[in-house]
This record gives sequence, C-alpha cells and structure tokens, in this order.
Amino acid sequence: MRIYVGNLSYKCDEDDLRKAFEAHGEVTSAQVIMDRYTGRSRGFGFVEMSNDTEAQEAITAIDNQDISGRQVKVNEAKPRREQNRSN
Repeated sequence: MRIYVGNLSYKCDEDDLRKAFEAHGEVTSAQVIMDRYTGRSRGFGFVEMSNDTEAQEAITAIDNQDISGRQVKVNEAKPRREQNRSN
C-alpha cells in the first residue's frame, strides 16, 4: 500500500521517514518529495508497505504524531492523476 505523509519538516529525510514506519511493519520504500528547482523538500512524501494490514496500522498509529519536529498527516495515497502538460 502507498501511504501519503504530509506536513513533513524540511529537515526530515528518507531515513527518518523509513524509521518511523518500520516500527509498524516492512517498508519497501520511503521517499521525501523534493523541489526540482531548489532541491529542497516540498514538505511531503510517500511510504510503500507490502502488507496492507500493517500499513493501515501504521497510518492509524502515526497520523498526527511527531516526525522530525512536526506533527504529520498520514493517509492512504490516492492514485496519481495524469497531468496535462501541453502548452
């Protein structure tokens, strides 16, 4: 299951994100989204967990908890929508 993590501290890196979720099950990937122009965190990221039950438990446990100094918002990620880039 793909999990959205919002309101991340700009100091939070992928290791911090992975550690927070590994306490609840196997994490297959953790990604902090970076701004392509500045190289700075955009304040959100995604975590992939292979077991949906563990992922749901992690969402419940971590939502509104502190990661790297900020209270994060955690929920199941919505499917990515196609962006129209024709200009």
